[in-house]
Amino acid sequence: MIVVTGATGNVGRSLVRKLVAAGERVTATSRGISVADVPEGVLARRADLTDAASLRPVFDGASALFLQNGGPTAHLMPTAEVLEAAAAGGVKKVVLLSSQGVVTRPDSASHGQVAHAVEEAVRASGLEWTVLRPGGFASNTYAWAEPVRTSRTVAAPFGDVGLPVVDPDDIAAVAAVALRSGGHAGAVYELTGPALITPRQQAAALGDALGEPVGFVELSREAARAMMTAFMPEPVVDTTLSILGAPTEAERRISPDVERVLGRAPRAYAEWALRNVEAFR
Repeated sequence: MIVVTGATGNVGRSLVRKLVAAGERVTATSRGISVADVPEGVLARRADLTDAASLRPVFDGASALFLQNGGPTAHLMPTAEVLEAAAAGGVKKVVLLSSQGVVTRPDSASHGQVAHAVEEAVRASGLEWTVLRPGGFASNTYAWAEPVRTSRTVAAPFGDVGLPVVDPDDIAAVAAVALRSGGHAGAVYELTGPALITPRQQAAALGDALGEPVGFVELSREAARAMMTAFMPEPVVDTTLSILGAPTEAERRISPDVERVLGRAPRAYAEWALRNVEAFR
């Protein structure tokens, strides 16, 4: 049995479907999960990554674990305790969803330091491990869904700065391979899309998927910061804006790892937009 944490997220939800399609027994877990969130035959169990005790019954009888690194609450996750509970339940292999920030922003408390600490705990766990380090997600543009639906407009900063955003479905596909097959122990995979794409180009791709134009309004850094601090801590906002506005060479690098693992090129943002276009109608 494979346990998938963060099973209602963009990566976890896709991973559960892929594992089920491959004939695996799956337990899906997140804080608020219900049977309506998972395919037939999947066991949905509520648990919290910040509470290792809540995960102990989830791990019973499991052989492998997809560990989402906690995202905004990663600093609250007792990673060593979670992994001890996993091992006690029978888990032998863990695939960690980490962050590119471990290497591109190592001094950032919000993007690198915490993710690095989680990775170190996984390496020290005694379990067979694989680490996935994605860059920006294509699904981050769900944040544009409401203005695209209501006014066919996107407002964002740094309209002509490109990053190789990755399709979460590709992350899930790599995770599924690492969980189900050998040859990935001790591997660290950097996961990106196939090409740099700018916010302006993403808006155009959404327009193509919808079959009608989507306008683009470029925000100043100050306006974007004011908007983002309404729902994100200031240090996270500042580092995020630095990545979006002045990415390092490492953040702009297109990695071969998706193709290396899957035997095909990563999917372009336009493909993600077509597949998820209903969210923007």
